[in-house]
Amino acid sequence: EPTVTDAHLVLGHLMPELLGGAFKLDLKAAQAAIGNRIAKPLGLSMLQAARGILDVLDHNMVGTMRVVSVERGFDPKDFVLVPFGGAGPLHGCTLSRLIGCRTMLIPPAPGVLSALGLLVSNLRAEFSRTCVQRAGHYDLEELKGVFADLGGQASTWLDDENVAAADRRMFLQASLRYKDQGFELDIPWSGSVVNQTSLETTITAFHDMHERLYTFALRDVQVEIVTLRVDAIGLMPGVTLPQIAHRGSVSDAYLGKHELMLPEETIMAPVYDRARLGRDATVDGPAILTQLDATTLLLPGQTARVDQFGSLIVQDN
Repeated sequence: EPTVTDAHLVLGHLMPELLGGAFKLDLKAAQAAIGNRIAKPLGLSMLQAARGILDVLDHNMVGTMRVVSVERGFDPKDFVLVPFGGAGPLHGCTLSRLIGCRTMLIPPAPGVLSALGLLVSNLRAEFSRTCVQRAGHYDLEELKGVFADLGGQASTWLDDENVAAADRRMFLQASLRYKDQGFELDIPWSGSVVNQTSLETTITAFHDMHERLYTFALRDVQVEIVTLRVDAIGLMPGVTLPQIAHRGSVSDAYLGKHELMLPEETIMAPVYDRARLGRDATVDGPAILTQLDATTLLLPGQTARVDQFGSLIVQDN
């Protein structure tokens, strides 16, 4: 069956060898899979079918990106897109244009970014309990008791993780909704003390967040508390990321040319070994940048600059 990798290979986005040459791709098999399963049944050319596969995938991903940006009141133009994973940099340049991000940051090792995340992230656990309190009938003593019990569970977990007292943090959260509403919003509890003032401040914060997310707030409608939560954080020592010491030129990383099928035309695009790019080196698209764990595709009109940590800062000209 044809895969997304097959589509990239047919269009020239991928080199025929991955993992530093240790893994070989079969172009003829990819062409046969797309030709027999997609192109012929739909009356399309091989290239049209391959582009169609990627178009469907890219637009599905953009739809998901809109859920966490536009639908939450954020303009993608105000953010930087960070594509990661082995295939993220193959799609990032297209997705950035579709969603409206003008800048991308591609990490030095996008294929193992999650592993790096484990090293730099703090320990975290969440302890929650359903505690439905109807609008207008808030029981402060019950709220205090639930938060105290959850805090005890959090402290026990931090003990088990051998987190020093100075490195412990706890944050109170509450899930609130309007009366008879079918979903809740998670709101940080105001402060670390449960009293009438912190309750009212938390409810006000709920109205404010609802207005930011959905453009309106029903401030005269009663609010219900559904769930209480305590987030336990164990601070971990920071990780110092290595910086690039040399300023190697783009010519040092040049590997040759590779046939690249763009929607507008087919060209011979330059291919670069990303590991050889020095600090402040600049690569203009269209181009292909290879590395052990990922491949980056730069589109026409896009420029990538290597920062001091080896990340690629990609911008549309």
